[in-house]
Amino acid sequence: MHRITHQYIERETARIKTETLYGDRFINLLYSGIRERTPLLFKALISSRMSSLLGFLNYDLDSVARMTGARRFLHTCGIDLSECVDDAASFRTLRQIFERKIRYWEVRPMPDENDTVVSPADARMIAGSFRETSLLLIKEKFFDFTELLDSGERSWTERFEGGDFAVFRLTPDKYHYNHTPVSGRVVDHYEIPGHYHPCNPTSVLYIATPLSKNKRVVTIIDTDVPEGTGIGLVAMIEVVALMIGEIVQCYSERAYDDPRKIQPGLFLKKGLPKSLYRPGSSTDILIFQNGRIRFDEDLVINRNHLGVQSRYNLGSQRPLAETEVAVRSGIARIK
Repeated sequence: MHRITHQYIERETARIKTETLYGDRFINLLYSGIRERTPLLFKALISSRMSSLLGFLNYDLDSVARMTGARRFLHTCGIDLSECVDDAASFRTLRQIFERKIRYWEVRPMPDENDTVVSPADARMIAGSFRETSLLLIKEKFFDFTELLDSGERSWTERFEGGDFAVFRLTPDKYHYNHTPVSGRVVDHYEIPGHYHPCNPTSVLYIATPLSKNKRVVTIIDTDVPEGTGIGLVAMIEVVALMIGEIVQCYSERAYDDPRKIQPGLFLKKGLPKSLYRPGSSTDILIFQNGRIRFDEDLVINRNHLGVQSRYNLGSQRPLAETEVAVRSGIARIK
């Protein structure tokens, strides 16, 4: 397949940026060659065991040569290690860099208003609605709605029909803790098994709805409770990807101390660490009930920016542009 430039919009400056897609050659080979010619090998490569092995080989080996490559990676990506809680000099492997903790209470400010929804991650985001038929292809590009939420034993699809959604793509250089996007009480929390397709935009071009084929963790939050955000039910779906070994649930109310597992009945405060991807690239999806929120205007305008070259597009080949957002920054508010 001809490689298409992939760009996104930097929210703070409104500048169009060209993304360096890490592992793009391998992913092209995986989907255009291996998947078509040797399907059994392809199936093995997107399995849990292979994903863990690749993660170990890429992120856990401690050697001078590897850390030299890590320093180049840090420089190229512009990772700011001064944000870290721990001394960056103590990092010996790439995993420690990817799983870094930051002083989010200082370096990722959050809106004061209670009725705002905040980004769950440092990520590139696309917002959409199930109500707008012209935008249904956005959904179909990324996930099958029913598959995404239904586990066989549980089904929340009907509660979110006609609602809004946002897809957050974390690239390998990003801070990999997820934070709570709203305040509310957990009413359900469950895992759905699946594969480990990459979250690189290339995989979306080759296979339909890859995010609903991957292993994922679903958390349903009721925000219509005392001290809640007041926007109804919110589904937060954390999706694994290639080289993501696991999603560690580790909700903390003070920095990263005394982490707690997510379970029904737990009240989550907005903007706090909820979970950790270990490590690599991955995706968060938020789904809201019909008529409860409205996305910030700049995020909606950016999505249809005509000057952006994107591997995501609608049937008319009109590109869908992502906006780079910071964890805990406002993305929507009560309607």
